[in-house]
Amino acid sequence: MTVRTPTTPEVQCMASRLEVNSWRHAPGFLLASLSLWWQARRSPGVLGLTLKAEMLKGVFWTYSVWDDKAAIYTYARSEPHRSTVVRKRKVMRDATFVFFTAPADELRLSWDEISRRLAEQRGSATPDRAA
Repeated sequence: MTVRTPTTPEVQCMASRLEVNSWRHAPGFLLASLSLWWQARRSPGVLGLTLKAEMLKGVFWTYSVWDDKAAIYTYARSEPHRSTVVRKRKVMRDATFVFFTAPADELRLSWDEISRRLAEQRGSATPDRAA
């Protein structure tokens, strides 16, 4: 998960749950996700990131930690992220994103905690089981 060590007491975190509208789209979505994961690893301001794929369900989870929100938005607007998002929207059923700050020494969250935060954002009473 770690790309580099934080230099500030607080960091900006972003988690996402992305669902394709058919499991048949999962392999292509995974390939695109891996490409964007590599791009993010080289992006200015990234501290760490991880990706989880539930291929048969067509559900993808991300969790990334950044210096600040500006770094996240700079990454999101850059290529190939920008055009990949536009292209992959056509195969998406659902996408949920949650942003939050965290103490720099508490960067590692469990997939259960990430799932809980995303379910809360989606207004769900019970979080999806991401483990």
